[in-house]
Amino acid sequence: MDQSEAATRAVERAFAAALYADGDDGLDLGASLLAAAPAPETGRELLRRGAEFVRRAWERGWQPADVVRLLRRELPDARHARIAGDLIAAEARRYTRLEPRWAGQLRDLDAAEPWWGADDTGYADALARRESADRFSLATAVLEVLRLLLRLPAITPVGAVPGAPVHVPPPHQESRLLTRIRALLAKAEATDFPDEAEALTAKAQELMARHSVDEALLAAKGPSGDAPAACRIGVDAPYETAKAILLDAAATANHCRAVWQEALGFSTVVGFEPDLESVELLYTSLLVQGNAAMAKAEAAQRAAGRKRTKTFRQSFLLAYAHRIGTRLSDTAARATSERAASEAGASFLPVLAARDVAVAGRTDQLFPETTATRLRGATDEAGWTHGTAAADRATGL
Repeated sequence: MDQSEAATRAVERAFAAALYADGDDGLDLGASLLAAAPAPETGRELLRRGAEFVRRAWERGWQPADVVRLLRRELPDARHARIAGDLIAAEARRYTRLEPRWAGQLRDLDAAEPWWGADDTGYADALARRESADRFSLATAVLEVLRLLLRLPAITPVGAVPGAPVHVPPPHQESRLLTRIRALLAKAEATDFPDEAEALTAKAQELMARHSVDEALLAAKGPSGDAPAACRIGVDAPYETAKAILLDAAATANHCRAVWQEALGFSTVVGFEPDLESVELLYTSLLVQGNAAMAKAEAAQRAAGRKRTKTFRQSFLLAYAHRIGTRLSDTAARATSERAASEAGASFLPVLAARDVAVAGRTDQLFPETTATRLRGATDEAGWTHGTAAADRATGL
């Protein structure tokens, strides 16, 4: 029996022991089998089989960021996320063209191309050097990643599976307006002066509303084929309810819809591409600002002798999200009204209304059955007061 055949048999036996049996008893056996197999050929076979598991995840509606996000929650050792990135990179090299969102996720995960080179037989040794770990430990981690991939449920897809014939728009240069919005939000996150942060955030949301109108008018001028798309944005524990409310507020203010899928740790946001990008930018910035403000307020509470940290944080973030929602809606409405006053006959208003209808229709198509979530109330008055004040100071609105 040559090394290639021995590696294949070892992988098959390891998978049977560790992946398809109930419980964790088979993990040690499976890892022992892999550790004892010929390293170069076993590494190549694991990459090949792992890429197959990744491809099945894509077919069940998952995307790279979704997989790694869930994996980090279920297997918090950073090694697992790096191994998952390796398997994703091994699968991604099969495709010559990817949608921009997919390509961006691969770049963010450092999985755009195999870091170990073109020869997969060198992967096992390269992995051992990168992780500074023995073969048994690495085999165990690989099997844990593969088991999670195998057990992923089918979810609502938000785009075409890689390899399917899709229209990939040509690369475009980011507009000056969007660049300015990014800069405003970055300054809002960095400043230590609440009044300055508030002004910066307000200006950013005003520019987002203008950007949305401009894109809608541009799309209405001709048969561009523009249609609502969808993306997933992570909503991580703790206090995920408040974070989901905050994301919903950012989505609503920017002509999008958000559907929170609590069990999976993300919300799916539906809207036109320019608005989706605005939502991602705004939500990320507001969350950074909110967490920073909460840390300062919490420190002051502790200095005063209070110890109800969890209830304070929960109440703070709920109040922050609630107040931010009000401010976002007011800012967006004001910006739209000002634009209407400057446009003869407010001709763009029917265009925006038509896009809102399209987004609602696409959301209903993707999620025909949604349920309301019962919110856990805020029980800490100080947390609510500080959270509301922080929202009033938040910038970009």
